[in-house]
Amino acid sequence: MAIPENILTLPCWQGELTAEPLSGGLSNEIWKVTDANGAHVVRLGQDYPFHHVSRAREAMTARAAHAAGFGPAVQHAGPGVMVTEFINARTWQAADLRDNPERVARLLAKFHSTMAPQITGAAFLFWPFHVIRDYAHGLTATDHAGDLPGFLALSREMEAAQVPLPIIFGHHDLLPANFLDDGSRLWLIDYEYAGFGTALFDLAGAASNAEMSAEQADALLAVYFGTKPDASLMRAFDAMQVASLLRETLWARVSGLHLTAPGVDYDAYATENHDRLLDAIETYRSRWGNAP
Repeated sequence: MAIPENILTLPCWQGELTAEPLSGGLSNEIWKVTDANGAHVVRLGQDYPFHHVSRAREAMTARAAHAAGFGPAVQHAGPGVMVTEFINARTWQAADLRDNPERVARLLAKFHSTMAPQITGAAFLFWPFHVIRDYAHGLTATDHAGDLPGFLALSREMEAAQVPLPIIFGHHDLLPANFLDDGSRLWLIDYEYAGFGTALFDLAGAASNAEMSAEQADALLAVYFGTKPDASLMRAFDAMQVASLLRETLWARVSGLHLTAPGVDYDAYATENHDRLLDAIETYRSRWGNAP
């Protein structure tokens, strides 16, 4: 496959290039590029206002994550492109998250407690219930409009179940593929949605995206909080798992209107997450009943 011209002309290369496309990106085109200085990862993607994604903010956050010890070094960033060092590591699968809830909890606790001092510029707030409402606005004139009243009612119920927690700086896109394991440590990649918010979204996202069992989720929370959560916090966590899957379902539907990432079937991804959303709702109802 020919190397795209907008990669070939970047000013950061030394010597001859070889390149190969990488799979796994849901919204960006990703390449592994090797030059005289070694291997690099190139991500191609514009600003996505429909997803609240700013590439300048993403690059700032990626640099902050590297400074804090969580992410690879940013070697170049410009309009529509970011180049980072290639980490020789294994991309996690859902089973890896399920098998390592304590390790994930320790990583997130450190991320949440150390990232904020590295962040510069205006604060970006990620509140999943606002995101859900905004996605619904973007879908009102589509074939999905009939589902929106029920989705919004569900979102309001899950938002009402939340409890006050300290504001932290979170990743907010904890799909298994955003964890890299080099054999001695974990790395986090892809900071498009990172910002200030609640720890519960990262915790619930890690659990729901990996389809953790109740026992695995309990272990995740106990290590993160240092104790077993009380009933109100557990209910908020279960509600946030519902919200996480609802947001991911709507993310896929909005993406289908605007994006064409190589090899990604947004309709199938929406269906997959909607099916898991229905399971999460059933679990929530069995534990906590219906809204008053």
